[in-house]
Amino acid sequence: MPSTKLRRRSASTFFPFYLNSPLFSFHFPAFNSFPLYPKMSFVARAIRPFASRVLTQKPLASACQVAPAFRFPRGTRSFSQSPLSQLKKYTESHEWIELADGGKTAKIGITEYAAHSLGDVVYVELPEVDLEIVAGEPVGAVESVKSASDVLSPVAGKVIKGNSILEDKAKTINESPEGEGWIAEIEVADAAELDALLDEAAYKETIDA
Repeated sequence: MPSTKLRRRSASTFFPFYLNSPLFSFHFPAFNSFPLYPKMSFVARAIRPFASRVLTQKPLASACQVAPAFRFPRGTRSFSQSPLSQLKKYTESHEWIELADGGKTAKIGITEYAAHSLGDVVYVELPEVDLEIVAGEPVGAVESVKSASDVLSPVAGKVIKGNSILEDKAKTINESPEGEGWIAEIEVADAAELDALLDEAAYKETIDA
């Protein structure tokens, strides 16, 4: 009875013509002499920009699986006349924006709720400097082990800079989503736009509903 033990077959067993032909043999140099895995990391890095653009096609709220019932009812937005310094607001799509002293610039990021819903963040796409945006347009993108989502700007403005820390340490968003994990800093076109956004208490009511 022939042995049933599996034997490793050489490459020529599967590709007898290609490997034995001088015309095609250059396609398979040292076929079994070294692993191909190290090359895969290079390929992954090379296609990362394209992959990010393809994946980041849905808003952050979709990734957080927010049900329609979570939408804010009319009249619960904050129209507070708080001083512009240290003013922080939230959106229904789980972004936050915090004005700096003077109200001319602001930082934008995703909320703790969003970061928790996304899971481990593995890549953050930062905006280009001097990019002009309007409210509701992407100002970055976040890719996690679960999904990839656009981060929308709560107000209109022009990008001053992206958070370079996230280029090498994307998980900062998980560790400090509303602190060191901010995504973009912008020059605010009109600080009055923040009046239509949610304050902290109103936002918490949304996610706790």
